[in-house]
Amino acid sequence: MPRLVSSGAPHGERVLSLGELEQFGRALGRAARDTLPCVITLAGDLGTGKTTLTRAIGDGFGVHEPVTSPTFALVHDYEGANGRRLFHLDLYRLKGPQDLANIGWEALAEEPALIIIEWPDRAGDLIPQDALAITLAHIEGDESRRRVSW
Repeated sequence: MPRLVSSGAPHGERVLSLGELEQFGRALGRAARDTLPCVITLAGDLGTGKTTLTRAIGDGFGVHEPVTSPTFALVHDYEGANGRRLFHLDLYRLKGPQDLANIGWEALAEEPALIIIEWPDRAGDLIPQDALAITLAHIEGDESRRRVSW
């Protein structure tokens, strides 16, 4: 999974403007096309850019429809390049891993797809160990940039 980040390093951190965050996401989406199945987790406080990053990853993955937050639906399913699938999960409203069964997690996890999970802490140990874990954080005093760690 580390090859999904442009530096090729398994761990890293960058401070990115929102435009750079979108470029980073598009690059991840393009890289994910050739590494399926692939799970990317996005952690961070509200408003740090998790859905913005997901939209950009979807764009790079070849999704042509608007990628929106699945906060109430919990899971959105998109078609990317060459019929590949992208599942976007928002687990914010789940109480814990036991609730994943209600959204069909076992079937999703078996798909040869890109799975992006917001609020992965709600899934506990059910997240694959080889998932690319990304954390986004606000930069104090600078709303135009985010700290991105993986």
